[in-house]
Amino acid sequence: MRLPGVWAALLAVVMGSFGAAQAADLGDGVSLQGKWQQGALLLGHAPQGTQVTFDGQALSLTPYGTFVIGLDRDEKGPAHLQFTVPGKPAKRWDFTVAKRTWRIQRINGMNKSQTTFAPDVLARIQREAGEIRAARATASDQVGFAQHFQWPVTGRISSVFGSQRILDGTPRQPHYGVDIAVPTGTPVKAPAAGVVSFVAQDLYFTGATLMVDHGHGVQSVFAHLSRIDVKPGQFVKQGEVIAHTGATGRATGPNLHWGVSWFERHVDAARLAGPMPRAGRR
Repeated sequence: MRLPGVWAALLAVVMGSFGAAQAADLGDGVSLQGKWQQGALLLGHAPQGTQVTFDGQALSLTPYGTFVIGLDRDEKGPAHLQFTVPGKPAKRWDFTVAKRTWRIQRINGMNKSQTTFAPDVLARIQREAGEIRAARATASDQVGFAQHFQWPVTGRISSVFGSQRILDGTPRQPHYGVDIAVPTGTPVKAPAAGVVSFVAQDLYFTGATLMVDHGHGVQSVFAHLSRIDVKPGQFVKQGEVIAHTGATGRATGPNLHWGVSWFERHVDAARLAGPMPRAGRR
C-alpha cells in the first residue's frame, strides 16, 4: 500500500530541519539528529521493525521509521539509548547530556501572602496540574513533531525557557516555556500540525489554556489566552489560527506562554522554532 505523500515530505524534514548538525550514524541503519543538551528535542530514524528504548522507555516509530526523544530542563544523564534492528544484535549507546546555564533571580524579604496559598486554592492548583499531566501522558500517532516548528506569534520575548526564581532561599518551579509579549487579541497559530488534546477556560495559573498533541509524546501548551478557537479532538494544520492571546490567569500583562513537552520532560520551544523573525522583534 502506498503511504500518503505527506510522509515523504516529513521524512525530508526529519533529516533536514533540526539544526545544521549532521545526523549521527549509530549503525545498522539507525541515525539520530540533534544535540544531547538539556531542553533539546532529538529526531531519530531506524529501519521498520526496530525496537528502540530510551532510558528503559519503549519508543514508537512512524511508518517511515522516525522516532523522537526529549531531554528535560534538568536532565542529568547519562542518557541510555538501546535499539534492536530485525536480524541484528541489540546495540546500546550512552550519551552525556550537556548542561545549560539558566537565568536565576534571587529575591529576599518576600511577604508570605505572596508565596503561600490557601488550602482550597492549593487543592485547585493540584487538581489542575493533574489534568495537565494526564494530557501529557498520551502518545498518539500524529506526526507533526517532525515538522520544523514555527513561532505561534511573533514579538518581543519577555521570559525565556529555564529561568527560575529563588524566593527567600527556596527555589520555585522553573519557567518551562517562552513568553512572547504581544497585544491582547493577537492570533495564535499552530507551530506544527496536531490534534487538540486539552482545553480549559480558567486555570488558576495559566487562565484560558490550550494543548496541541503533535504526536509521539510531543505537545505544545498555550497559556493566558483571551479566546480559544478550537475543540478537543480537532486536527489543526501548521499555521492555522487556534486561539488569541490575552492576560488570563496569573499573567502580569498581555502575552503568550508557549511550552513544549515530551511526555513529562520539558523542552525548549525557542530552540525548536529558531530565531524570532526580525519583523516580530520590538
